[in-house]
Amino acid sequence: MRTYRCACGARLFFDNTRCLNCQREVGWCPACAQIAALEPLAEGGFRCTHEGCGAELLKCLNYVEHGVCNRMVPIEDGGEAQSLCDCCRYNDVVPDLSVPGHRERWAALEAAKRRLFYILNLLGLPHGTADEGFEPPLSFSFMADALPDAGLWRSTAGTAKVYTGHATGHITINVKEADDVERERLRIDMNESHRTLIGHFRHEIGHYYWDLLIKGRDEEGSRQVFGDHDSPTYGEALERYYEVGPPDDWSQHFISAYATMHPWEDFAETFAFYLDLVSVLDTARHLGLTGVDHDDSLPAMLAAFHQVGLALNELNRDMGLIDFMPHVISPAVRDKLEYVHRLVQRADRLATGARAPAG
Repeated sequence: MRTYRCACGARLFFDNTRCLNCQREVGWCPACAQIAALEPLAEGGFRCTHEGCGAELLKCLNYVEHGVCNRMVPIEDGGEAQSLCDCCRYNDVVPDLSVPGHRERWAALEAAKRRLFYILNLLGLPHGTADEGFEPPLSFSFMADALPDAGLWRSTAGTAKVYTGHATGHITINVKEADDVERERLRIDMNESHRTLIGHFRHEIGHYYWDLLIKGRDEEGSRQVFGDHDSPTYGEALERYYEVGPPDDWSQHFISAYATMHPWEDFAETFAFYLDLVSVLDTARHLGLTGVDHDDSLPAMLAAFHQVGLALNELNRDMGLIDFMPHVISPAVRDKLEYVHRLVQRADRLATGARAPAG
């Protein structure tokens, strides 16, 4: 993730809504792909002040009404604009804002989702909504099965439990994942090295891209790398995983313990790590860290990531924090990452038929 510059010269960050130096309002301009200072227009709306842009914009409805977004939408001919930005329009269900704390948790979810879309767009990975005729369409629901009670979470009588997951392009994330205390409790209970909101988004989008780029297109190639996704069934594999857990030598073959559960989860966990890799290197390069330049080949990317991870692991240990990069990239994991790397490079061609307008 890169940083940006305000009209006053101060540095702006991806999540900013205001310049802390000059107090100008700022937002993400879709025309120049920048966080830029906004100049109010006499007739309403704003102009992007980024040099050479000047796009006329309105704030996303979720920016105006709820303060959970910082993206702009272009003013189209006739002076009208879409009500939701290019990220918020993917939402099917948002949290019940009558519940205390849900607006803040929704804001955290949206911040993670914007970072997800940033990296998808950086990689040129295709995605679209049902309204655009994209098949399979991508959508999100942020839902809760619990209410906060004295700082704890308890099930709500008469309602179904919400499971974070993916089904035919629809990604559901339980709102409690945006509660820092609850998420850390789950991380410890499940013996996970990391458990983050952006991690959930990157994992679940991996399932989406399996459906979009592999299903019916390269299933045999996926079997050769990740195993047979048809046998055992997902339900059988899930039951076995929670009964006996991962094998003792899982780190020699998988990026995480959960990846051992089923080939679909192995792919999603590997895909999520690949997005981690690309995102960290993009940020490190734009911040001027040394030793992170690479030629876009996977070996060079992994070598650069290792340099960043080594430094940040030691810095985190100095501060008593968990390791930034706890993963061991074994030869088997490297082969899986190479498959994902090639898949991403040819994603647009693979998805051409998938995103033909429906009907």
